[in-house]
Amino acid sequence: MENKKALVWLRDDFRTNRNNALIYASENHNQVSAIYIFNPEEYENKREAQRWWIYHSLINFKQELSKFNISLELLVGDEVKVLNKIKKNEEICLYWNKIPEPEEENKEKKITKNLDEKKINYKFFKGNVLSEYKEVTKDDGTPFKVFTPFWRVAEEVYLKKVPSRDAKLKKKNKKIFIFKDSSDLNKVLPNKNWFKKFEKYWTPSEINSDKVLKNLIDNKINNYHKTRDYPSIEGTSKISPYLKHGQIHVETIWKSCNNIENKNTGYRKFINEIGWREFSHSLINYFPQMLKGNLRKEFDSFPWVENKKYLEAWKKGMTGYSIVDAGMRELYETGWIHNRVRMIVGSFLVKHLRIHWKEGEKYFRNTLLDFNPANNVAGWQWVAGCGADAAPYFRIFNPILQGEKFDKDGTYVKQWVPELKNVPAKFIHRTWEMDEQTQKSINIQIGKDYPLPIVDHAKAREQALKAFDKITK
Repeated sequence: MENKKALVWLRDDFRTNRNNALIYASENHNQVSAIYIFNPEEYENKREAQRWWIYHSLINFKQELSKFNISLELLVGDEVKVLNKIKKNEEICLYWNKIPEPEEENKEKKITKNLDEKKINYKFFKGNVLSEYKEVTKDDGTPFKVFTPFWRVAEEVYLKKVPSRDAKLKKKNKKIFIFKDSSDLNKVLPNKNWFKKFEKYWTPSEINSDKVLKNLIDNKINNYHKTRDYPSIEGTSKISPYLKHGQIHVETIWKSCNNIENKNTGYRKFINEIGWREFSHSLINYFPQMLKGNLRKEFDSFPWVENKKYLEAWKKGMTGYSIVDAGMRELYETGWIHNRVRMIVGSFLVKHLRIHWKEGEKYFRNTLLDFNPANNVAGWQWVAGCGADAAPYFRIFNPILQGEKFDKDGTYVKQWVPELKNVPAKFIHRTWEMDEQTQKSINIQIGKDYPLPIVDHAKAREQALKAFDKITK
């Protein structure tokens, strides 16, 4: 094999540590090149925010690979077609890490079929999960639909495995370039430059992912169970975009957490977040229909409401409910939204406005830096009550009480909704109750400078429950 060139197909794996495909190639070949294939069809008006992350990931990872004399080539097009350009007589071995998603698995099948026909050597490795979904089932071989028993078995399965090697990438003697038509990295960036704001908040690199993990272990995880629900506190890990794009492997996170001596409630709560990610990947692989519709089929007849005006108000953070608006503005500004607030804004869309969860899923897909199909669709179906182990539909988050509980003094709201910065704490989640004199004293007019609620909470709740009754009778 050493005489053959190694081509490593990069996807969601911009890292040197625990990158099995890349490390294997460097150990077994004298010449190694990496390739990233950008498929515009998978991103155009669908995953715009992630284009910014990928662009910077490519720049930073290209520099990192250069230290090992490994080139990084960018090609634009359909992955199957691009890799099919490898000719039969070329002395090339292809390597990649799997992505545990049905569409990606189908893509890999087409690629391996072409490679087999041409008799081109290839090898693929486990993706960025602790265990592959087929390894975690009930005793009768059927998949889990409830999180707690799934995670109990999944943890046990993973712990019984042989630990993965902490192998290092080997430096090559010289760089090689396999494709002559490598593209300009700028082609990855979206046309609209709203993403420029992201630079204030994120550095998409493997080095920075290590810093984020260290901050979690050193400063956050012990109190994670106490702080994770309060959006004004830096209590969450914020590692999700790095995990999504593979700047860090989930095993690295797991093992760093496992080295903590005091494994308290905070540790357990965070590990469960890892578990939900594993559970979500299991769900979409066993039930791929989830990616296009309700897992619970009774919701197919749910009377959703089409209301473009309300949908736009929700997207722009102009609903009149300050905690909802703060979350949606944080999302647009940073490409990320606090997990507690994700649930609040999600519940508001599907239960107060009764707009189909697919609209929310689509908007999050386009604006989230940490979007992955499994987490996104499972999360939205959990909120809507139509997924596996979901919150019951009749559990309707009250945005007023949620705000008063988790952002009592309005610190988070005032950060993202600056027009409310002078509003007294007792009115910050009930702006419409503010008397005229108070409004004048702080130079704001509710209904003009900040909207009145687009729906009444009590009435919206009542209508949501009536709609739910229609599918349960």
